[in-house]
Amino acid sequence: MIQLRFLKSPLLSSSNILSNFSPKPRTGTLLPHPVTKFKPLSQMDSYSTTTTSSSSSSSSKLLFRQLFEKESSTYTYLLADVNHPDKPALLIDPVDKTVDRDLNVIKELGLKLVYAMNTHVHADHVTGTGLIKSKVPGVKSIISKASGSKADLHVEHGDKVSFGDLFLEVRATPGHTLGCVTYVSGEGPDQPQPRMAFTGDALLIRGCGRTDFQGGSSSQLYKSVHSQIFTLPKDTLIYPAHDYKGFTVSTVGEEIQYNPRLTKDEETFKSIMENLNLSYPKMIDIAVPANLVCGMQDLASKA
Repeated sequence: MIQLRFLKSPLLSSSNILSNFSPKPRTGTLLPHPVTKFKPLSQMDSYSTTTTSSSSSSSSKLLFRQLFEKESSTYTYLLADVNHPDKPALLIDPVDKTVDRDLNVIKELGLKLVYAMNTHVHADHVTGTGLIKSKVPGVKSIISKASGSKADLHVEHGDKVSFGDLFLEVRATPGHTLGCVTYVSGEGPDQPQPRMAFTGDALLIRGCGRTDFQGGSSSQLYKSVHSQIFTLPKDTLIYPAHDYKGFTVSTVGEEIQYNPRLTKDEETFKSIMENLNLSYPKMIDIAVPANLVCGMQDLASKA
């Protein structure tokens, strides 16, 4: 049986979280647990996909799928090490309404789901992590410790989430919410190239998440993106949690050059964010309380 080892750094408070950032996250490891099988889905459902990304080493290979939930315009990302004997997989930002679709894709591809993880506490949809746990015993939910949300595992800046011979680095990127993190594919000759950054709502394609609720701060978001995302190699692929204009992927280099908000100086950025005049999120009163308990996790355990 594969064992779990989870290493943490000292907790960073909201007042000093950015000042404690370092360019190279420290070492920590999460190793996958075995999981059981799950029921298939109707052939009526479909999914979006991008090309499979391979690492430079023949010892490992990343299978990658980008899936879309149209009501909340949310992207869910499936990653797996298909050269590993167990074919361990993880889902980033699953949505409750598309859980059966996602699990069916995983079954069709012969993968073993080990982690269902969120970039932050979403306000526009209910996470699928709790529902996944009720359908696939053994799957572990993951979210940042700073989020204040329930989960099986809480990550902090510098931790690593391992699946097979591949891993994701955790980078704290608060500002949209206090607990936002970006998951970045590993650095090394046996890891996929170019690197990939799953930015949640911290950095969107030609935009960014709003900063007017859930402990948001435009100043903090600006510092997060510039210190933790824009310092990545320019060919790093940017995969956000949402897109509302039909974009699927960007790069660090593109966003440094073309992002209409984050290319500005900090004071101009703060002014832009303070004058967006956005409407109250229609799902926030349902989504946030549910997501603070891992979506349906508590309800599923009482059923």
